[in-house]
Amino acid sequence: MADNLANPKVAIITGASSGVGRATAIALAEAGWSISLFARRADKLQETKQLCKDPSKVLLVEGDVTKEDNVSALFRETVNHFGRLDVLFNNAGIGSPQVPIEDVSLETFQNVLNVNLLGTFLCTREAVKIFKSQVPKGGRIINNGSISAYTPRPFSSPYTSSKHAVLGLTKSTVLDGRVHNITCTQIDIGGAKTGMSPPPQGTLQPDGSYSQEATFDAKHVGEAIVHIAGLPLDVTVLTFNIMATRMPFVGRG
Repeated sequence: MADNLANPKVAIITGASSGVGRATAIALAEAGWSISLFARRADKLQETKQLCKDPSKVLLVEGDVTKEDNVSALFRETVNHFGRLDVLFNNAGIGSPQVPIEDVSLETFQNVLNVNLLGTFLCTREAVKIFKSQVPKGGRIINNGSISAYTPRPFSSPYTSSKHAVLGLTKSTVLDGRVHNITCTQIDIGGAKTGMSPPPQGTLQPDGSYSQEATFDAKHVGEAIVHIAGLPLDVTVLTFNIMATRMPFVGRG
């Protein structure tokens, strides 16, 4: 069943079609991991696969993290293909326009929560089932948090709420997984350069001004995840912050 006997380390990355997900796929592949890449855009997933060091060790699964049957299929296909699972990177996420809370529609709020929180929950649930049942037992989950899990931007109630909730899920996963050799990390990223360009006027600041904020190459996020993923399961990194040095976080507001 497993075609990865030379290197048994297997990871799932959601939201792997671009940005941080793609950078992480490239970094894990370079480190010798076998990986399952999951996203809604099949063509972009194929682009990510071709950027990986050994595409033969990359499985593509098209789907939506908010759909329970899609998520179940992702984990089933991964185990059928590689034989086990060692790491899940819950990376898929979306934001929403910066508007006052009274102008946020219910549809917008629910959509952000569905992708950022419900999707993370569904994937975590499936990973934990596998981690508890496989031999050797255990595994690691890495959740893509945010600077906004601690300090919000103005007019970001849907996104900020979702990322605060992900932090709670991260802590619960660490606690509940402790006796099963399961651990969890939240990586909080600020200013990684991805395909999602900031608006021309810059980013809205708490004082009402707009400024162009510093960014850094997303490859450094991938490298950090490779390090965390490679730690033994008796070591937990609960939260890991990585951001552009000149980004306004310490002292934001």
